[in-house]
Amino acid sequence: MKLLIEIFLSFLKIGAFGFGGGYAMLPLIQKEIVENKHWIDFQTFKDIIGISQMTPGPIAINSATFVGFNVSGVLGSVAGTLGVITISFILVTIATHYLIKFKESKILKSALMGMRPALIGLIISVFIQLGKQSYTEVKAIIIGLIIGALLFSNKLHPIIVIIISALLGIIFYGI
Repeated sequence: MKLLIEIFLSFLKIGAFGFGGGYAMLPLIQKEIVENKHWIDFQTFKDIIGISQMTPGPIAINSATFVGFNVSGVLGSVAGTLGVITISFILVTIATHYLIKFKESKILKSALMGMRPALIGLIISVFIQLGKQSYTEVKAIIIGLIIGALLFSNKLHPIIVIIISALLGIIFYGI
């Protein structure tokens, strides 16, 4: 029971400070779950990100569910999922009322505009950390360059990108 409460509170903290959605939460998840709690290692964290991209739903919720399950089974996944969504649910419920009421507020608009660059910075931070860990061999760099070139030259659907990446993985790493 103590572990379930700890999972809930860890993801409650992540959910409370993860403004900007799942990608902005990734540094918080990494710090809390990988570095502080040591519930998963960095390789598993990278795998969670990949799996969360392929499964339906927000990355933060998928991550909380996976980590919770990994640490304490089905009840752990429920605790992690509830933890990560609780603050957002409460804030959205309250904020909806006030955003409608103050939608023309210059202070509110300015605060939201000020948060955008910070959120992009958080996403770039995770991107760089994942890149350092993921691109450690020539094969991975080649796959990354091919996918990057395809994404910048064409507007490919994410499912197509995942399929092409998987096929390149099979080609480069063998069956």
